[in-house]
Amino acid sequence: MTRITENTIEEFSIKLLENLGYQYIYAPDIAPDTEKSERTSYEEVLLLDRLKNAVRRINPNIPHETQVDALKEIQRINSPELLSNNEAFHRMLTEGIKVSYQQEGNQRGDLVWLIDFENWGKQRICSSKPIYRY
Repeated sequence: MTRITENTIEEFSIKLLENLGYQYIYAPDIAPDTEKSERTSYEEVLLLDRLKNAVRRINPNIPHETQVDALKEIQRINSPELLSNNEAFHRMLTEGIKVSYQQEGNQRGDLVWLIDFENWGKQRICSSKPIYRY
């Protein structure tokens, strides 16, 4: 019987995402000490520039300041329990991030999305999106 390891699942996931049109980028290639660095230290788990651009593109009707607040919610996930952190992020990823803001003098509630579930096909047709392996 073949043993399923974390590496087996990771390799399968990478191939699956590549088949959907995502580009694979080996994480050390964008490490802090490289020419193409996308973070200032290894402690930064979020690629904030990429995330900000995605949130802006996916949520054009949400005010910029509210988008920034939603990004701060992701950065504040900080339970001592890894499982709790994963569950909180998964909820934000799949259900959106609840936000409120003023619009024309009225308080408005909305969701900031990290994935464009409504236009999934368009995301795959767009230019290649990188995936990372650490």
